[in-house]
Amino acid sequence: MASFQKKGKFKQVMQSKPFLVFLGVLILIFIYSIFGFVNKMQDTVKNRELVEEKITELEKSKEKFNSDISKLKTENGVEENIREKFGLVKDGENMILVIDDKNKTEGENKPNSQGFFSFLKNWFK
Repeated sequence: MASFQKKGKFKQVMQSKPFLVFLGVLILIFIYSIFGFVNKMQDTVKNRELVEEKITELEKSKEKFNSDISKLKTENGVEENIREKFGLVKDGENMILVIDDKNKTEGENKPNSQGFFSFLKNWFK
């Protein structure tokens, strides 16, 4: 009979309002921590995608640099590089330089864009 009464007290404690409130608060804290964990997982996935993109960019630049290095190991590659950097030409070749005219005014560069009324005024002159 004593064990039956102990089971009854345990059942009463488990079904009491303070214990149920405590259990509810515990469940809410657990749910809150799960949502925090899910948010951290999403951030981690985004960061991983960014890092993978950066890795692919770095691999592409590595391939480009390796091709440039192999190109510079040849005589033609060295010659081409010097021509690009310093603007040199071989004997018998000519170089054409295109220079912008600095004396142009802004009015010559832009069409007359002062508005509709100035267009009409200029049209009737």
